[in-house]
Amino acid sequence: MENNENSYHYFDPDFKYTDKYGLLHNLANIQNEKVLLAFESLKVTKRVEELLEHPIKIKDSNTLLKIHYHLFQDVY
Repeated sequence: MENNENSYHYFDPDFKYTDKYGLLHNLANIQNEKVLLAFESLKVTKRVEELLEHPIKIKDSNTLLKIHYHLFQDVY
C-alpha cells in the first residue's frame, strides 16, 4: 500500500470510514484509488462551479463545514 501525502489511504483500525486497505468508503462504492480520485475530481469540480456562481460567505467554522459538505456530498 502506497502511503504518501496525496494518497487516499487512511488509518482506520475499526474500518468505520475505510475499507481494509485504507480507501475511504464512498457513495459510488469505488474500490480503486485512481478511479476514486477521478470521480471525486469531476464531482467536486461541478460543486466548485456552483459555489463560484452562488458563494457562501464564511461567518464561522460551521460555514466551513457547510462548504465542505457541499463540495463532497456526491462522493462521500
